[in-house]
Amino acid sequence: MNPPLLQIQDMTKRFGGFTALDQVTIEIARGARFGLIGPNGSGKTTLINCVSGVLAPDGGTIRFDGTDITTLKAHRRTRLGIARGFQIPKPFASMTVRENLAVPLEYAAGARIGPGIEDEVGEILAMVGLEEKAEANAAGLTQIEMRKLELARALAAKPVLLISDEAMAGLSSTEVDDILAILLILNERGITVIMIEHIMRAVMRFSERIAVLDAGRKIAEGTPEEILRDAGVERAYLGE
Repeated sequence: MNPPLLQIQDMTKRFGGFTALDQVTIEIARGARFGLIGPNGSGKTTLINCVSGVLAPDGGTIRFDGTDITTLKAHRRTRLGIARGFQIPKPFASMTVRENLAVPLEYAAGARIGPGIEDEVGEILAMVGLEEKAEANAAGLTQIEMRKLELARALAAKPVLLISDEAMAGLSSTEVDDILAILLILNERGITVIMIEHIMRAVMRFSERIAVLDAGRKIAEGTPEEILRDAGVERAYLGE
């Protein structure tokens, strides 16, 4: 197994008297396809917010590629190679698809405007199947195109680690397969991917390992087959 790219150790986060994360420990290898699942309110989003720098944890440490990033600002984590796609896309609605990629390429990835950036934009759009929409206004995209643009914007930050946060929510079966295919291609190109998703067939098909959260605690971790057989996971989703 490859050495850990991301090491989350004893991560704890409280909101007043409510403990959203309770000493969660997870290691994710470089180049891995890792699933993160759990019922609503289990702590998945809180954990990812701590990893991406949106929230500061109350306890524990986060190491990325050997560096302690526990207190690092979110924009500096982006520069290190951590990118995140959101369930609800928030593109620059007044800009074209092409312009939406030029912004993160210039600022997050440190690229400079010029011939090179146009080549990179074209490559990313081709990767996600939006090359024919390059000059379209982002506000006029369909739901699946919006999700693809969200992934493309994350890719423009040149991530080492991509966090896909419910990118398939509300999509049809065929559209889910489209997003899955993109994520698999990105992983084949060396990007480590964390998938947070409620669509179980997608998580099981994509992931090499899966961690399960429930009420802020990690209750299971293993291969998809091991997770499917875990009695604790069944109770978390279906009840006693």
